[in-house]
Amino acid sequence: MPKSKRNKMVTLSKTKKKGRDHKESIVNQVRQAVEDYISVYVFSFENMRNVKFKDLRDRLKGSSRFFLGSNKVLQIALGRTAADEVKDGIHKASEMLYGECGLFFTNLPKEEVMRIFETFEERDFARTGSLATETVELNEGPLEQFTHEMEPFLRKQGMPVRLNKGVIELVADHVVCREGEPISPEASRILHLMGVQMATFRLKLVCRWSPDEFEIYRDHGVANPSDGS
Repeated sequence: MPKSKRNKMVTLSKTKKKGRDHKESIVNQVRQAVEDYISVYVFSFENMRNVKFKDLRDRLKGSSRFFLGSNKVLQIALGRTAADEVKDGIHKASEMLYGECGLFFTNLPKEEVMRIFETFEERDFARTGSLATETVELNEGPLEQFTHEMEPFLRKQGMPVRLNKGVIELVADHVVCREGEPISPEASRILHLMGVQMATFRLKLVCRWSPDEFEIYRDHGVANPSDGS
């Protein structure tokens, strides 16, 4: 009788006991998901927003399960080679776990999964250090979108402003951010006040494994064998 690939011991060394216990728990949960769901996808993401991701998780929890965390731990859970994989061929999905990515286990039809991921897109405010997607410049003159109480705050953000008869006035043109350049903490605050959203939280399917087939949909960067993320 053939041995089950799933029932294998895994050693996660060089960690404290609490951390090791958590990692072993993740490994066991992933391996149980391999048994519980008909397919698993590797997906990549950009501009992750935890609250919006949680909303998606909750919406799909009746048919699916997401895993995010250490890529190395997820790779160990699936098996990194044909010799230690928990299901035939699933190490091919493990090899695609690098960079900002995760696992999506599901019982949904492939067409439904592709529709969900292709249409998922959430706009949000850009964070400090992200690259501006456009140049935002304010022209000299009154800034009627801001109340007079905000004048000291705007000045602290580097804006050349003054109060003129209770109205905040920009005394010279001011570039908040330039396209393609990192957004400063001050620019991030001003863009938020202006309601300018430059970040888009997206999920992209990388590959799919099922007992019958393995498909690659897209490359999501250069794999780094030493990446322990």
